[in-house]
Amino acid sequence: MAPDQRLGELEQLLLLAVLRLGDEAYGTVIIAELRERSGRDVGPGTLYPTLDRLGDKGLLDSRLGDPTPERGGRAKRFFSLTPAGLEAVRLAWREMARLADGLEGILDSGSV
Repeated sequence: MAPDQRLGELEQLLLLAVLRLGDEAYGTVIIAELRERSGRDVGPGTLYPTLDRLGDKGLLDSRLGDPTPERGGRAKRFFSLTPAGLEAVRLAWREMARLADGLEGILDSGSV
């Protein structure tokens, strides 16, 4: 991923949620995963445009599942990371780890 295409915070969180959820990554469970693990409350009006943007960047793929009666005959849209998406997550992870390196004492103590 080029330096001018760095991920924003929400994009990073979404990619991590999709990665964690695996084959079950669709809108409702992505929202629940974000809420449970990050405390971030993201609605569909924010979620889907961001997922689409990640798809446009080549970081996510999506596919439609089978229509279900519980959803009024509508299909779920499932998301998965592309190889470029996985590399973007790795890059963001490494950058954060380098920035945090040596700060354990400060972060653990809660004081600056």
